[in-house]
Amino acid sequence: MLRIATVALVFLGGFVIMVLEMIGVLYLAKDFGGSFYVWTSQIGMILTALSLGYAIGGSLADRFQRTAFLAAPLTVAGIFTFFIPQITPPLINAIIMRHPPGQPIAMVWMKLDPAFGSAVIFFLPCFVLAILSPYMIRITARQLDKVGMISGLIYAASTAGSIGGVFVSGYIFIDYLTVSAIFRAMGVLVLILAGLALAMDFCLGGNCKTIQQKK
Repeated sequence: MLRIATVALVFLGGFVIMVLEMIGVLYLAKDFGGSFYVWTSQIGMILTALSLGYAIGGSLADRFQRTAFLAAPLTVAGIFTFFIPQITPPLINAIIMRHPPGQPIAMVWMKLDPAFGSAVIFFLPCFVLAILSPYMIRITARQLDKVGMISGLIYAASTAGSIGGVFVSGYIFIDYLTVSAIFRAMGVLVLILAGLALAMDFCLGGNCKTIQQKK
């Protein structure tokens, strides 16, 4: 049961990450255009968030070793994602309006401004979601001789979720939902992951077995 919940957690985490990356390009394009620089900035910033999340997630797992710890950062990330359309416009405007009006923008800022925009919008939720995979490897792999199998399973599930996020974003979400609605849906999904992390901690403490025995 723990393994199924772990796979679901990291699968959905990978799904949300890729939805944010794909839909995020459209969101940034309304302010920074649809140039190659926007795609470069979005991909680069998401990869930066993932690399830091992987590194820090492993350290946090060694220290806390409880899935309940994940609930707080996932809740923050979920609320932030839900309110991206309301929270981020002033941040984007601050990036754009710092350039003198009526004057051409230097090429270096045409390249870097989308990266700043991507960072303030997407770094936080993607960083938090990246913590899940290394954290759950530490929680799930109780036996050292199973670490390779568990880590492979978790990263495969996370990658499968990301693949799903790419195709669902490009073939379904963008055709039937507004960008704001997609952000809200992803925010709710991240909050569900926070609840799943709490439920897993409850069961890991032996409470699920106790309830089943009583029944």
